[in-house]
Amino acid sequence: MIPAGPSPAIDGDMLLPAPRRGLPSPTMQHPSPERSTPSRPAKVFEAIARNEPHVTETHLSLQGDDAVLEVEQFQLHYGAMHALHNISMRIPRGKVTALIGPSGCGKSTLLRSVNRMNDLIDNVRIGGSMRLNGDPIYAPGVDVIELRKRIGMVFQKPNPFPMSIFENVIYSLRIDGESDKRVLAQTCEESLRAAGLWEEVKDRLQDSALRLSGGQQQRLCIARAIAAEPEVLLLDEPCSALDPIATGRIEDLIEELKGEYSILMVTHNMQQASRTSDCTAFMYLGRLIEYGPTDDIFLQPHLRETEDYVTGRFG
Repeated sequence: MIPAGPSPAIDGDMLLPAPRRGLPSPTMQHPSPERSTPSRPAKVFEAIARNEPHVTETHLSLQGDDAVLEVEQFQLHYGAMHALHNISMRIPRGKVTALIGPSGCGKSTLLRSVNRMNDLIDNVRIGGSMRLNGDPIYAPGVDVIELRKRIGMVFQKPNPFPMSIFENVIYSLRIDGESDKRVLAQTCEESLRAAGLWEEVKDRLQDSALRLSGGQQQRLCIARAIAAEPEVLLLDEPCSALDPIATGRIEDLIEELKGEYSILMVTHNMQQASRTSDCTAFMYLGRLIEYGPTDDIFLQPHLRETEDYVTGRFG
């Protein structure tokens, strides 16, 4: 899939419904007297400003998770610009992991590195490693086209192809040469059902996908991605161009897909991260600052910098 161009972001923080997971609203959260103070003083950003190495504060509770994706000391340069600095993290299988942080901190760059979308940009250099189910992503000789079949990606602006709803969903099967009409029809229905769209479009599968609403188009893009049975599903701000109702449907869908799919998601919306994810990674200036279970990141972060960000004191 070819990413669509940038779209105007909608500030969903004031529009979305209250958190569903029982967590307080991050933008309204303040430390209470009973709460323990984060274990380190707020000096991480000062050290980064001095270009000192940063070791990610990774919560021990994540170590037992089975990882579908392993990132080790990964770094990326755009020409002379050092965009990602020694990122190390394990993405747990069957869970939703959210990447949060201020604009320009490297969230989308890291996400796009997983399926090597950054290869399309000139003067990109990488270091370190990534492994998908034990297979190296950046090793010499890796077939990037085959790799991308294993990794579904949905962009922030819905990008349905200018063809029918049916042909959009089965696009990956067509590319692989599948021609059995029963297989194609079954895959289409199963994918649309999984994306929560079947009942809305089952009687107009031959209509142009461009006639769907924005929220329907985004769910169609998710159906198209999961039709290929990916090992990982990447979501790059999937709700930023949607209204609150469509956003709620996408979040419900993410919850339904969790378990069957391993999801890595970029979001600027703290409430969305707290509602939808199991694990949260806080990034800043190309570094992974803190990584842990979502409840801990929002309620008991180890670092003061993380607390300041999720409570809205900066960013």
